[in-house]
Amino acid sequence: MLRSIGPRCVIWLIAGTALLAGCTTVGPNFRTPAAPGVAGYTRETLPTGTASAPGALGAAQRFVPEASAPAEWWREFGSKRLDELVAQALEHSPTLAAAEATLRQAQQTYAAQAGSTLYPTLGAKLAASRNEADSSSTGQRNATHNLYSLYNVGVAVNYNLDLFGGNRRALEALAAQADYQGYQLAGARLTLAANIATTAFSQAQLAAQIQATQTILKAQQDQLDIARKRFDLGASARPEVLALQTQVEQARATLPPLVNRLQQADHLLAILVGQAPGAVDIPRFTLPEFRLPVSLPVVVPSELVRQRPDIQASAALLHVATAQYGVAVADLYPQINLSANLGTQALTIGGLFGPGTLVWTLAGQLAQPLFNAGLESATNAAEASLQAAGANYRQTVLQALRNVADALRALDNDAQALAAQSTADASAQESLKLAEQQYELGASSYLQLLIAQQQAQQTRVGLIGVQAQRLADSAALYQAMGGGTLAVAGANGIARTE
Repeated sequence: MLRSIGPRCVIWLIAGTALLAGCTTVGPNFRTPAAPGVAGYTRETLPTGTASAPGALGAAQRFVPEASAPAEWWREFGSKRLDELVAQALEHSPTLAAAEATLRQAQQTYAAQAGSTLYPTLGAKLAASRNEADSSSTGQRNATHNLYSLYNVGVAVNYNLDLFGGNRRALEALAAQADYQGYQLAGARLTLAANIATTAFSQAQLAAQIQATQTILKAQQDQLDIARKRFDLGASARPEVLALQTQVEQARATLPPLVNRLQQADHLLAILVGQAPGAVDIPRFTLPEFRLPVSLPVVVPSELVRQRPDIQASAALLHVATAQYGVAVADLYPQINLSANLGTQALTIGGLFGPGTLVWTLAGQLAQPLFNAGLESATNAAEASLQAAGANYRQTVLQALRNVADALRALDNDAQALAAQSTADASAQESLKLAEQQYELGASSYLQLLIAQQQAQQTRVGLIGVQAQRLADSAALYQAMGGGTLAVAGANGIARTE
């Protein structure tokens, strides 16, 4: 009977009942998705390395199976200025600041919910009231008006028994959401570093292409000046001068677009490191200051899913959907709430804790939904959300496998392209020298000179582009592999998987 429970046991009864909760948790438990059932990334067997070409950026690269990318993988390119720029970006980027704040928000939301879910709530009350009682209302003949003060001091305890685990599933969803934000932060750091590296490579490429175009333009201008002198002396025809002038202006017209793209690269680098586009301390990179990484890590697909932050983030969302489905299932079952109050009541403050002033209550409430047409629909909706999260996870994994396959093939193909482009550039430069000598001696026509100049311009600009592309391909592979421990370091680690 309720009276047999002493007032000293009320709080202990609530606490003991809380320990009984958690015996049943309805809904599916989250399981880490199985690793991809493939051994490689491409249909053909991956070569052990790439082709080589003359020059500093033409070294052969070797693929190292089952090796993880270094945490600060951008240091593999050998540019101190690039290292400093990435470090500055990781410290001052507004994008990262926003991601970090969002992670803290998710962690604090979890902590706030955990406090009210895992433990009973305890509240204190102190009250005083001034009352007047009319004795005539009780039928007494000699009616009087009694004035008195009533003082109350008490402690209230409330606890949701959570017999079927709905609250714990909701807490689990918040934990997984915090993990998701942690992996989002890791992904943002990885993407930021990769964007800075590729933009630096692009900046160096454009600067080299501008320089190459200016060199060719100067040579063409010299040839035009010679043609004009020969025309003045009657040694050449006017169509020859006009053709050379057309060639010069066409080459000159290619410069403004290149300069525009270079300036845009400057602006992008400034934004990536958290500065305004007009910042004066953004460096101008050159291709010679970079080295090509000769050893590139290639982990197996089963390991890739544990290294890529986007895959881990998608798995965390799948965990969220699994837990939320458990919440919807728990809503179909009874809800049990317990409460207790323990206090003292007296007419004077001095008598609050005297004999006979103790008051206490213990109450329990059972709520069972009898008819609610929306509960089944809510459960079905949560199940559909779980299925969508599973499909999104599988798509994320497939996209990651594609990223790696594309990067590996690009490295191999672009290495072959660089070898061919280097040979073509050497031949074009030699041909141009011969054409210039023969034209000065009058042994060849201006048409032959124009062809040689055009080939030299195209091959040199193309060579620079392929050299820069090999650097970008290497950065793309590091990013596709998850960027080493830097990527996984952002995980929150609150949620648990089985």
